Amino acid sequence: SVPACCSARYNLALLACFGFFLLYALRVNLSVALVDMVEANTSLAKNVTSNVCPEHSSTIDVPRNTTGEKYSWDADTQGWILGSFFYGYIITQIPGGYLASRIGGKLLLGFGIFGTSVFTLLTPLAANLGVGYLIAVRALEGLGEGVTFPAMHSMWSSWAPPLERSKLLSISYAGAQLGTVVSLPLSGLICYYMNWVYVFYIFGALGVLWWFFWMFLVSDTPETHSSISQAEREYILSSLKDQLSTQKSVPWRPMLQSLPLWAIVVAHFSYNWTFYTLLTLLPTYMKEILRFDAQENGFLSALPYFGCWLCIILSGQIADYLREKQNFSTVCVRKCFTLIGMIGPAVFLVAAGFIGCNYALAVAFVTISTTLGGFCTSGYSINHLDIAPSYAGILLGITNSFATIPGMVGPVIAKNLTHNNTVGEWQMVFYIAASINLFGAIFFALFASGEVQDWAVSGYHLHRN
Repeated sequence: SVPACCSARYNLALLACFGFFLLYALRVNLSVALVDMVEANTSLAKNVTSNVCPEHSSTIDVPRNTTGEKYSWDADTQGWILGSFFYGYIITQIPGGYLASRIGGKLLLGFGIFGTSVFTLLTPLAANLGVGYLIAVRALEGLGEGVTFPAMHSMWSSWAPPLERSKLLSISYAGAQLGTVVSLPLSGLICYYMNWVYVFYIFGALGVLWWFFWMFLVSDTPETHSSISQAEREYILSSLKDQLSTQKSVPWRPMLQSLPLWAIVVAHFSYNWTFYTLLTLLPTYMKEILRFDAQENGFLSALPYFGCWLCIILSGQIADYLREKQNFSTVCVRKCFTLIGMIGPAVFLVAAGFIGCNYALAVAFVTISTTLGGFCTSGYSINHLDIAPSYAGILLGITNSFATIPGMVGPVIAKNLTHNNTVGEWQMVFYIAASINLFGAIFFALFASGEVQDWAVSGYHLHRN
């Protein structure tokens, strides 16, 4: 095979990694800044704090910058502001996959991130104009981000040799976890020492800067790349020659009847249920039950995602090693990695609800739970490319549409279950997430496939007629 160092395909993976890093930074920065944007007394409807655990730290008041504008938004309004992103995000998943197969992933991904960055730069202005404007800007950011994953999957269908898929995709998508890790504490520091508006200005400007590099250095296919070596171009094209379809129409019907696709849908939905529930509610659990303020401890809220990032990178290397050197079948690797990445988190999540007030153990269990989830990236998460490389962008659009629903309903359901913030109520939230995870893992293990499906190869219609 062609060396990886400085190759066009690894350059694409690294640039994509920075792109997803910025996307997630642009996505989570609002949850940090919101704390500073809201007047202190309206920040939350009086939350009942559970008195099971002793108070942890007496907060020392450190003088901080308070020049930022303050708004009197109640808890419900804040919920709408935080949720509005997903309403835009869910709309563009399937169109994003379809468009990428038509106009190519480069422009779509480039302008998706560029648009999100521009709207991020407009966020402080929108907040000043009123809450409706802010919600609209966040929904538009969601529209921009919605096309990015399908567009990237679509690009990898022309760029990733089958035996390097796990490696290349895990590098590019791991940027998302890294973006969460870096931007949570960093946004906190920016709010602390400067002013919350700079959270949006700094990340937005970086996104625009990234866009110039992306448009200049990347191309949709190896054929159209200006500086790729002849050897690498031939290596990629020859490895994909039997996998891609030449037909222009999308075989919607056989696609939607395909059980291996539904296996990915179920796994993706289940995994995201736990992921989003934790992402949005972990600070609340730590604050209300364990009486420990995760907001003050940006490092601790970022730790689980750092673990996940490491796990994604390592498991991507391991998955391809098993397929290439140890002759494990693709489907065996995808199923095993999905089982580890979903049952592991379920076990530790339930355990986190049963350790009483042991704060260190709670953080450890939640970190292990989120870290093990990283195995899923080399499991169900890139299985779209195994079963239908030509339509990978569309398939990801379909599964990601379903997988966005937990981001919209999971936290709402969890909030409704924890009115009194008792330990029992929270155990219920963890139980639900764990059982959904378990179901998704088993369903995927039963029905997933690692082979290119008949309907995804160009000769398919010839056999039928």
